[in-house]
Amino acid sequence: MSERPRTYLTTPIYYASGEPHLGHAYTTILTDVLARFHRQNGREVLFLTGTDEHGQKIQDEAEKRGLTPIELCDTMAERFESAWDGLGISHDRFIRTTEAEHRAVVTAFVQRLWDLDQIYEGVYSGWYCVSDERYWTEKDIGEERTCQICRKPVTHVEEKNYFFKMSAYQDALVAHIEANPDWIVPEVRRNEILGFLRQPLGDLSISRPKSRVAWGIPLPFDSEHVAYVWVDALINYLTASRAIDPTADVGHQGFEDVSDSWWPADLHVIGKDILTTHAVYWPTLLMGVGLPVPKRILSHGWWVVGETKMSKSLGNVVDPLSLREEFGTDAVRWYLMREMPTGGDASYTPERFLTRYEELSNVLGNLASRVTSMIVKYRDGVVPDAPGAGLDEEIRKTLEVVRSSMASFKVHDAFAAAMDLARTANGYVEERQPWTQARDADSPGALDETLTSLTRALVVLCALFQPVTPEKMEQLATWLGISGVPTLEEAVAVDVRGRRVEKGLPLFPRVEPSWAGNSDG
Repeated sequence: MSERPRTYLTTPIYYASGEPHLGHAYTTILTDVLARFHRQNGREVLFLTGTDEHGQKIQDEAEKRGLTPIELCDTMAERFESAWDGLGISHDRFIRTTEAEHRAVVTAFVQRLWDLDQIYEGVYSGWYCVSDERYWTEKDIGEERTCQICRKPVTHVEEKNYFFKMSAYQDALVAHIEANPDWIVPEVRRNEILGFLRQPLGDLSISRPKSRVAWGIPLPFDSEHVAYVWVDALINYLTASRAIDPTADVGHQGFEDVSDSWWPADLHVIGKDILTTHAVYWPTLLMGVGLPVPKRILSHGWWVVGETKMSKSLGNVVDPLSLREEFGTDAVRWYLMREMPTGGDASYTPERFLTRYEELSNVLGNLASRVTSMIVKYRDGVVPDAPGAGLDEEIRKTLEVVRSSMASFKVHDAFAAAMDLARTANGYVEERQPWTQARDADSPGALDETLTSLTRALVVLCALFQPVTPEKMEQLATWLGISGVPTLEEAVAVDVRGRRVEKGLPLFPRVEPSWAGNSDG
């Protein structure tokens, strides 16, 4: 095992029944930004994402398309992997729940629950949403008889199921949340779960009869039932950690000792609509088999169009890859991280996207062009030999804000601070007026100090923006004569004096969006 500090980060695994959309992209890019930031700070990272490929929803969608379930899953897994590649996602593992390894871990996990007398046979009678694979109570569905999440009609179901004794762990879960106030972030989501747990917690149906849902992982103790898709899906985090070896003898599979694995996860990044499954179902299931719970859960908000959540089932999704084709990968990443306060909702509009792109272009891009152009024009492309301390205090304050904000998952605040430093550097240009200093042959040191200070600031900005705009920051590093984007510590310590600088094309060139001029107004 590595001696470096380690961090295990996960996204949800996405249903293989629809195309990747902006909501998926936000979760995945947010996790990618955190992963890149941790790597920048010397940590070894396991970053997991993937596809959820079992359940009635997949079965029905495949039938609708005239495909077998695995054909649909193969197609959609490829679409997600391609989308993440296009959006610069640096995941270390892409998991599919149809993988043999995962099926074996789910089987071992459920068998352990059975062996520990944590499962019993019963009858479920209630309302079910196929689209979200969720049961709802009479109170939940209201008079409209619709799912709380997708608002589609629910179906009344009565069938034999196997149940996990989730209610037995209610007190332990409440105690854990109260003893670890930052276990669920933000606080409003923590309070939601504590409010949910003030009511008696029922037991969890963990199976579906094959007669209704054939596409799933069979229970090891009853081959006529498959594991409930949410139980199957949640266990993916454990599979990827390599904590469980389902081929080992009982007592040596890893349930007793996970010290040589990545488990427990350091952070699950999820949307608020699946908070209950991750903050109630998942930790109680882990308690049931005797495993530690995840260290933290970050529950972010929704992307909305107008006042409605963006989702495939509602038909209002925005394709992040189409935005990427027009504006570039880094522009999409910047918009998503800058626009949504972590934990809150945000509304997508083309106008707001353009505003955030222009911020990149007019502030950061403009600064990079100005500084490199002036060094080439006034000093033949070589950074002068001057102290370059003109922006040191602003750099120090910015790094404090960025580190503090990232530690509390306020990613939007971290990048706002980084952009403010770029604005300050542009203001420094106006204040110092290097074009005037260049004409003062008696005081060449003033211009040297200006150019060196600006170069130092650009190197730090290159490191600050790397987690969110990695492609463009690689370009900027090259222009600044640096081999690769530095870490934050390296950026502060880099001696820029004497480095040869290149003037490149604009980092974020002007774009005439496809939607421009389409208004009737």
